[in-house]
Amino acid sequence: MRLWILVSVVAISGLSQGMLLPLISILLEKHSVSSSVNGAHATAMYIGVLLVSPFMEKPLRKYGYRPIIILGGFIVLLSLALFPLWNSFLFWFVLRLLVGIGDHMLHFAVQTWITDFSPHHRRGRNLSLYGLFFGIGFSLGPMLASLVERSEQLPFLLSSLLSLLGWLAVFFIRNEHPETAGTTHHSGSSHRFIDTWKYAWAALLLPFTYGFLEASVHGIFPVYALREHLSVQQVATLLPAFSIGSILFQLPLGMLSDRFQRKGVLSTALLIGTISFISALFFLHSFVGLFICFFVAGMFVGSLFSLGITYMADLLPKHLLPTGNLLSGIFYSIGSMCGPLFIGTMIPYGHGSFFLVISSLLFLVFIALFYNKHAEVTEK
Repeated sequence: MRLWILVSVVAISGLSQGMLLPLISILLEKHSVSSSVNGAHATAMYIGVLLVSPFMEKPLRKYGYRPIIILGGFIVLLSLALFPLWNSFLFWFVLRLLVGIGDHMLHFAVQTWITDFSPHHRRGRNLSLYGLFFGIGFSLGPMLASLVERSEQLPFLLSSLLSLLGWLAVFFIRNEHPETAGTTHHSGSSHRFIDTWKYAWAALLLPFTYGFLEASVHGIFPVYALREHLSVQQVATLLPAFSIGSILFQLPLGMLSDRFQRKGVLSTALLIGTISFISALFFLHSFVGLFICFFVAGMFVGSLFSLGITYMADLLPKHLLPTGNLLSGIFYSIGSMCGPLFIGTMIPYGHGSFFLVISSLLFLVFIALFYNKHAEVTEK
C-alpha cells in the first residue's frame, strides 16, 4: 500500500505540473504578456527547486519521510487554490515559485523513500513505476488546462482538490527515517556532497541529461520545427509521440535493469537515443520519419531520470541516498534551465542544430557511463 500511495501522490503532482505550465502561459498570453517574459515566468518553478534544495536534507534525516511529503504537498495544494484569488503577474510568479518548492520537497522525499525500502532486485521496477505515474499525470495535465475555456478558475480548483485527496492519503502511511549510520564520520553536508559525487557522478549526469532533453523537446523544438517549415498540427503530434514512447517503455526498461546489468541497460538506451536523434536529421521533411524517431527516442531516453536514480542508488551506501536524491533534483533543474537556453542560442547557427546538440549530449553521457569504474553496492 505504501508504494501505491506514494506513486499516486506523484501522479497527482505530475498532473498539477503538466497543467500549470501551459495554463499559465495561455493566461499570460491572453493578458498580452510578451513571449520572452512569459518564458522567464516559467523558470519560477525551477528557481524554487534550487532555492529549497540546500535546506531539505537535514529535516528529512531528523523528521523522516512522511512529514516532508505532507509539508510539500500542503504548499502545492494551497498555492494552486490561491491562483484564482488575484490576477497578478508577480503574485503568480511567487505562487509558481512555491509550487516548485513544494513539489521538490515531495519528490525528494518520495524518491529517497522508494530507493530506501526497495530491494536491489526490484528497485528498477519500483522507481520506473514512480516515473511512469508522474509521466501519465504530466501528460494528462494539458487536458485539465483546456478547461480554462469554461472557466479560468476551474483548472486550479480541480487540481487543488485532487492534490488534497493525495495529501490526505499520505496520513495512512507509517513514517520512517533514512539510514543515518555513517553520517557521524563527516562534519557537514559538504562532505556528503563530495562523497556522493565521487561514487555516483556518472549516475548524476542522467537527471541533468533528462532535464536538458525534456525542457528542450517541449520548449524549443516547436520553435525549431516551425523554422524548418513543419506545421503547428505536425508539431502538436510529434511531442506526444516522445511522451507516449516514454510512458509505454518506462516499466519494461526498469524491469530489464533489474534482470540485467543496470549500467548495460542504460548504455544501450543512451546509444539508441543518440541514433534516434541523429536519424531525425535525415527526416526533417518527413513527418512519418520524425514521428518514428521521436517515438523510439521516448522509448529509450524518456526513462533516464528514473533509471538514473536507480543506478545512483546502486552506487551509493544507504546513508548517502538522501544526498544523492537531493543532487539528482538539483541536476535535473539545472539541465531543465540550460537546455532551452543553450539550444535556443544554437538554433540560428545551424540547420540541424537541435538534433546535433541533443545527440552529442546523449553520446557524451554514454561515453562517461562506459568509462565509469565504480562498482554497484548490491548489499546494504
